[in-house]
Amino acid sequence: MDLFNLWSLFILLSAVGFCNGQSVLPAGPLEGVQGKDVTFETIIIPTDVGNFITVSWNFNGGTGLVPVVTSAPNGETVGAGYAGRVTLNSSTGELKLGSLTAKDGGDYAVTMVTNAAVQRTGATLLRVLEPVSAVTITSNLNEAVEFNSTVVLTCSAKGSFLMYKWLNGTAPLVTDGKHVTLSANSTVLTVAGVFRKDLVGPIYCTAFNNLESGNSAPFNLTVTYGPENITMTVTPTAEVKKKGSNITLTCSAQSSPAAVLQWIHNGVPLNVMGPKLVLDNVAVAQSGNYSCMASNAKTLRYLESTTAKFTVVEAISGTKITGPNGTLVAGNSTATLSCQATAGTADTRVWLKNGVALSPSNRVVVSADKSLVTIKPVQKEDSGEYQCKLTNAVSTDSASLKIVISFGPETVSVKGVSAVKVTEPVILKCAAASLPAATYTWKFNGTLIGVMTAEYVIDAAVDKNSGIYTCEASNAVTGLSTSVSHKLSVKEEGTLDDGLTGGQIAGIVIGVLIAIVILIAGVRYMRRKKPPIESPY
Repeated sequence: MDLFNLWSLFILLSAVGFCNGQSVLPAGPLEGVQGKDVTFETIIIPTDVGNFITVSWNFNGGTGLVPVVTSAPNGETVGAGYAGRVTLNSSTGELKLGSLTAKDGGDYAVTMVTNAAVQRTGATLLRVLEPVSAVTITSNLNEAVEFNSTVVLTCSAKGSFLMYKWLNGTAPLVTDGKHVTLSANSTVLTVAGVFRKDLVGPIYCTAFNNLESGNSAPFNLTVTYGPENITMTVTPTAEVKKKGSNITLTCSAQSSPAAVLQWIHNGVPLNVMGPKLVLDNVAVAQSGNYSCMASNAKTLRYLESTTAKFTVVEAISGTKITGPNGTLVAGNSTATLSCQATAGTADTRVWLKNGVALSPSNRVVVSADKSLVTIKPVQKEDSGEYQCKLTNAVSTDSASLKIVISFGPETVSVKGVSAVKVTEPVILKCAAASLPAATYTWKFNGTLIGVMTAEYVIDAAVDKNSGIYTCEASNAVTGLSTSVSHKLSVKEEGTLDDGLTGGQIAGIVIGVLIAIVILIAGVRYMRRKKPPIESPY
């Protein structure tokens, strides 16, 4: 069907009244942005979908009706200037118009005829908007003084039907009508007597219309203030410092621009500027009061910190215990221990023995200043490691001395068998508690033999090895000796009982007893039955 016949069909349908007055386009106007696409959506009843014979779109920009696109049974016709820019959905009549220009703004109309000869029409206005761009904030000041300056910020942008809003960070900027105000069209923001927190957001201006928006670059304005809230810290924090240690003092203050900081010692300014004062290898003379002074060249304000006081103390070093040089014998000797340091002054002294606090007694006496310990007389349990621990506010130093008490020999004993068979080996072991270790000699039946070890060994016993073995333990340091004897019996093969069980022994004993009873009874019976012997006289 050609265009002439198509228009004839439209006229015919209109003449016979096959039309419907309900608009198939939503109420306008419809808006689009230059350079972007816009879609003309239709409102149709479900039974019309896919049942349109023809769909025709036309445009009137004020100079007359211009065909945009027409869909008919014989194909689709695109109007001049719309090739490659329009997409028509012939089932619904929806039109998509792309790459909008300012000239595309105007009235659009659509006419659709169903296969039931029902005509659907609609019209709407398209407004083509200029893109939002070049959103910019300008300020009347480059730098403001807190409480004194009034800041005026102006927002400008390119675009159509623009509105404006302001953000402080990500939240809407709050106005109060006095300190912070906005112009009627919201393009001018005024901050009277500016505070430092007013414009730290940063501040953004947003220009927008119904279709899009644009944000300005973040705006930050320097507000001069301070110094205030000055603080000072000392590391380490202890009020007593160790001589030779390193001390760092840190000072800070809120200020814009940053405050100039100078250090003060005992009321006298030091030739040290900056946020840190480092005292390396600190001396006792550097004890005292420290503070810092903050100043701001813009506000001409000065502020001094609170005072920090510390004392430098020398650490304890060179601690040493002196004690007896000679040999200590239990029950006879006296030990005196002295604890002193070559540097520093001790606040406390503690004595320990083998890691446990030393307990005074009637034999162990500690001096009033705890510098001396006297043990009189020493006993073997006094052996061990003695430690003296000196402490002051900055240090702890200690020294140790090991004391050995000679004693013994004590508790001498011999372990070994008491009876063996001929040819069996014999090992007798002698032991004694002694310090230093005891020496041993052996006697057999009171006669000294040439064995001088703790063990006496007989490889193969003979009968003459039976007898008394005596072990004598001696301590050359204490001059003491003590002995113990052990009896050994050596018997021929078979003379030694290999051992019976308890039941066997009990049976033998019972059998012997019964035999004795029978024997005694028989003897008595014979004596009664024997006839008397007559005298020859």
